Amino acid sequence: MKDYSIQNKKAWEYNAYDFWVKEDGSPAERAQKDKENPIGMLRKYANYFDTYEGVRIANICGSCGKKAIPLAILGADVTVFDISEDNKRYALEVADAANVSICYEVGDVLEIDKRKYEGYFDVVFMEGGVLHYFHDIDEFMQIMYSLLKKGGKIICSDFHPFTKISDALGLEQATMSYFSTDVFEGEMAHARFYVEEIRSQMPKCSYRKYTISEIINAMIRCGFALERFDEHPAWTNPNFPGEFTAVAYKGM
Repeated sequence: MKDYSIQNKKAWEYNAYDFWVKEDGSPAERAQKDKENPIGMLRKYANYFDTYEGVRIANICGSCGKKAIPLAILGADVTVFDISEDNKRYALEVADAANVSICYEVGDVLEIDKRKYEGYFDVVFMEGGVLHYFHDIDEFMQIMYSLLKKGGKIICSDFHPFTKISDALGLEQATMSYFSTDVFEGEMAHARFYVEEIRSQMPKCSYRKYTISEIINAMIRCGFALERFDEHPAWTNPNFPGEFTAVAYKGM
């Protein structure tokens, strides 16, 4: 495991289970919400799936299962890849309460077992801010490409690169030159929800933020055929871009 992955793992296992219970309710409470409206729980991402029943989905950095479990309720065969044991614990308890099954692999996404998963998935799906955890986007996209069957689809939704120069999502993350290639330390996403005494003790994550061209070109270089690139408004100000979704396919 790379040094920065070890650093990020420490951050994402700091009190994570208790945070999810506080934020989303007990596993039983969360499961009830998922069962009542799985499409609604997927939010805008539902627009990017053609079907669910029997579809093999790799949910990259799937965290506490917020999207994996609704997908499983809709009939998908979901495998979550994430670095946090605490996230796994909460996700599996929610899945059990929702009477669905998901597979959950804890480890560095860059070290996914290719013997087991190469060419295995119909869809690779990620959302909620993933790319900045990986310092080499070409390496990351090559692994995503290898996970897919021929004709398989990647749905890559992430923070818009505009957030490099503006805290458009209110995440209290550092801003910088849009073209900066620096790696830097910053708080993990949920640190701002803690009181200062705890927040100051939380491990930091290691980040590398990308431009739009870096993201698109990395996808093209590893062989993806880009189908669409959508930009979404920021949660805090609809006049600013906050997220994007890129959809691309692996050639036949």
